[in-house]
Amino acid sequence: MKRILILLFVVSIWGSGRAQDLKSLFVAMPDSLSPFLTEVNKADFGDFLESGMKAEVKNRFGNTSEMTTLTADYLFLKSTSASTLELKLLPLNDSVKVICAVSTYFAPAGDSRIAFYDTNWKELPCSSFIQLPQENDFYVVPQSDIQADSLKNLRAYADMFLWKANLSAEQSVISFTYTTPDYLDSETAGKLKRYLVTSPLSYEWKEGKFVRRKGVDTLLK
Repeated sequence: MKRILILLFVVSIWGSGRAQDLKSLFVAMPDSLSPFLTEVNKADFGDFLESGMKAEVKNRFGNTSEMTTLTADYLFLKSTSASTLELKLLPLNDSVKVICAVSTYFAPAGDSRIAFYDTNWKELPCSSFIQLPQENDFYVVPQSDIQADSLKNLRAYADMFLWKANLSAEQSVISFTYTTPDYLDSETAGKLKRYLVTSPLSYEWKEGKFVRRKGVDTLLK
């Protein structure tokens, strides 16, 4: 409890004096966090969307970046042809907010990175806001020794732990999808998916952190 109170106090100091609408925060994002985009690029996205235009810009590398969604607390950006960025503005209390950033890369399987920032773009400890899923969380417990042996053999092919995260535009929710099967051959992936949970793992923002929603999963027949 003491650690949480200290974190809230420090964040409130860092965030003071900074506009807390996502459009302004995005324009103020440091170059180190958005190397593809200039400040003018970032401002143009919001202006284009507000004018009902397609929000495409030529980024620093001469390629196209497109923002498809921008609200007061959420944005979705196609940074490149193989990467996306999602931002969600989340409340810590009545006056202090944090930014959750999800960067996803496709090569071709999706693989995400999650980071949290105060409204001055100071990175905060991810572990203070979410306990990220472990690989076993995506698997259903086998119901027999035969199933357990089959799963053990299949998981020998799944030698990389990959997951893709998605933020909700409408709710303070983040979901995780296991993408390791996407780089396997279709036959192995099909057999492995029999042992996976049938829906993405869903976490809801409650009292300043993401908490996993509980669900019941069974093996596919």
